[in-house]
Amino acid sequence: MKQTTNSIIMIRPVAFRMNEQTAVNNYYQKVLDGLLPSTVNAKAQQEFDAFVEKLRAVGVDVTVIEDTLETDTPDSIFPNNWVSFHENGEVALYPMFAENRRQERREDILDVLEEKGFEISDIMDYTSAEEDGIFLEGTGSLILDRANGKAYCALSPRADEELFIEFCEDFDYAPVIFEAFQSVDGERKLIYHTNVMMCLGETFVVICADSIDDKKERKMVLENLKADNKEIILITEAQVNNFAGNMLEIRGANDKKYIVMSTSAHQSLTEKQITQLESHAEILSSSLDTIEACGGGSARCMMAEVFLPKN
Repeated sequence: MKQTTNSIIMIRPVAFRMNEQTAVNNYYQKVLDGLLPSTVNAKAQQEFDAFVEKLRAVGVDVTVIEDTLETDTPDSIFPNNWVSFHENGEVALYPMFAENRRQERREDILDVLEEKGFEISDIMDYTSAEEDGIFLEGTGSLILDRANGKAYCALSPRADEELFIEFCEDFDYAPVIFEAFQSVDGERKLIYHTNVMMCLGETFVVICADSIDDKKERKMVLENLKADNKEIILITEAQVNNFAGNMLEIRGANDKKYIVMSTSAHQSLTEKQITQLESHAEILSSSLDTIEACGGGSARCMMAEVFLPKN
C-alpha cells in the first residue's frame, strides 16, 4: 500500500467563518475581532487559491470543488474529516460532531472523481453513528500508516474508541489508541483531532509526544513508530499551536515528495527540525493565517487524499 498520493481534493469556501458549533472543543479557533464575515471569507479564499496554485505548480493533481451557499457549511474547507479514499476502491464516510458539518458530505463530489477516471467499488458509511452521539472524524481523527497497516487515534469527543476499532477491522488496520492533551487556561484538555499533534510520512513522523500525558501510552506509540523505522521528529506544544503537527506528505510531478504545511508551521520549526524534514522531502508552505485562526485547522485538514484506483 502506498503512503503518499499525487491526487487530492480541496473544497473552495464560499461562506467560511469561525464555526461556533466546533469551537466548544476545538481550542485552536480564535475570533478575529472587527472583521466582517465577508472579509473573513474573502481572505480565506485568497489563502486557498494561493495554496492550490503552489500545489499545482509542483505537479500535484488538485481537484477543486466549489462549496455551495445552499447549505451553511463554514468548515467545508476541511474535507478530510468527512471522507477518505482507499486503494481498494472503497470510500469511507464519517460521523461528524458538529451538526452543520454533516451537510459537507456531498455525493456529487464522488461523481466528479468518477468522471476523472477514479474507480469507486464500495462506500463504507459510518454516519448513522451520529444518531447515537458517536463520532470519528476521518483523517482528522485517524492517522493512517497505510504501508504498515496501522492506524493511530487520539481519543476525544470526536474520536470514539469502539467506532475506531470497527473502522480498523473493516479496513484491516491494527489500532494504536492513546489520549493526547493540550493546556487550555491551565487545564489539560483532550486534543480534538489526532492530526494536529501528529503527521506520518513514508519514512518519518512529526509528533508532539509531550501531549501524550500517560507515559505508558507515549512509550507504546513511539515504539510502534520505531518498529516501522520512522525517523521521529519531536515537536513542542507551542509548535502544535502553530499547526506544526498538521502537515501532509504528498507527491508532485515525477513522484517527487513534498511535506506540505502552513507558513506559521514552517516558521515555528527549528533549524534542526527543518533539516530533519528536508532529509525526507522538500518543504512546501503557504500562508493560511485566516483559515487557521477561524477554522482551527491547517494545511493537512484542507487536503483529502485520493488513493482510489484509476481505470
